[in-house]
Amino acid sequence: MRRAAKSDPLPSPIRFALLATAVAALLLPAAAGAATSKLVAKQAQNATLGRTVLTTTKGRTLYSLSAETKGRFICTGACLATWHPLVVPAGVKPTGPVKLGTIERPDGRTQVTFKGRPLYGFAGDSKRGDANGEGIEDVGTWHAAVTAAAAPQPEPQPQPESPYPYPY
Repeated sequence: MRRAAKSDPLPSPIRFALLATAVAALLLPAAAGAATSKLVAKQAQNATLGRTVLTTTKGRTLYSLSAETKGRFICTGACLATWHPLVVPAGVKPTGPVKLGTIERPDGRTQVTFKGRPLYGFAGDSKRGDANGEGIEDVGTWHAAVTAAAAPQPEPQPQPESPYPYPY
């Protein structure tokens, strides 16, 4: 006599889906941890300003607006056509040569901050080292994000006078 095959409580496609979900759940924390930080800034000596400033990874000067403090955003709407927020995906920790933070913009994007101030690129800078946004006054004043003053250049030393007024 033949015995009836024992029926499986879960059909094959459902079993596969459950197994795939279990594997994904095990691997997801490892993958998420690997993508939680991103290099977004460097620093460079700016000859025009005589200071070391934060730049994008492509070498463009980063700025902050003096009036944007304590989570208050001034640069919104039309301002964003000239001043481009340095943003990262939500949950990503920005890294660079100095301690950076983040703040949520009014539009929901995550903007990078330095010393509590949101960072922006300036549309008027066209190449590395440009600092054309420095000192622009609006509701506040735009300044390059300075990380250090430039090393002082030694002044030329006076040459001793020759006791002979005429060269030989």
